[in-house]
Amino acid sequence: MMNKLILGVAAALCLASSAAIAAEGVELPEHKWSFHGVFGSYDRAALVRGHQVYKDVCSACHGLKRVAYRNLLEIGVSADEIKEEAAAKEFPGPVDDDGEPTTRPGIPSDRMIGPFANDKAARAANNGALPPDLSLIIMARKGGPDYVYALMTGYGDAPAGMKIAEGMNYNAYFAGHQIAMPPPLSEDAVEYADGTKASVEQMAEDVATFLTWASEPEMEQRKNLGIKVLLFLVVLTALLYAVKRQIWSRVH
Repeated sequence: MMNKLILGVAAALCLASSAAIAAEGVELPEHKWSFHGVFGSYDRAALVRGHQVYKDVCSACHGLKRVAYRNLLEIGVSADEIKEEAAAKEFPGPVDDDGEPTTRPGIPSDRMIGPFANDKAARAANNGALPPDLSLIIMARKGGPDYVYALMTGYGDAPAGMKIAEGMNYNAYFAGHQIAMPPPLSEDAVEYADGTKASVEQMAEDVATFLTWASEPEMEQRKNLGIKVLLFLVVLTALLYAVKRQIWSRVH
């Protein structure tokens, strides 16, 4: 009897999981990314542009609390720009002599502060919707960068006969095709320092690249280490084979 109960619970969980996966939305179009593949690496220019898109557009609603400002040195943002960006934000400071809390300008070692004081303030400013922190959004969503790119470029008019709820927007790649977030990107929403044309597609690609780095900043080091380990194993295998041949060459 207990075994039947366990099997029933397991089957129910499998069905629930399948239903959740099916509800995630339509199949995502595959995008070509520089960091895919064994030898893939981050496009540094795209990372800098993606950081600009996040700073100028996404940071108005979304935090990046697992990334410190000084980490931006890794993608090519200058130390002076990092200090300026951090100093523009206010962080909790020490309590003053009267016991009142104070604030201080940010410093490079601080983690990127979110735009809202707490989740309730975030919901109040977004019609009840809670904008997710983007630090691990690539890891948390099926499809990773493909999902983010598709979501950013998937806004449009709803098909005929589809009713969009008040305060919602149609998106071809969001589960249920109705999303509270209005289209975040528009043509020339930012002015790239390197002169790149800021089309919606370009900005979506750049910010998806940047958020992938935020989720996996160690990816390039991990791949390099993996390649070195494989090369070592190849050399070791060749040496062991040569030793084996040498030892057994005297045995007829």
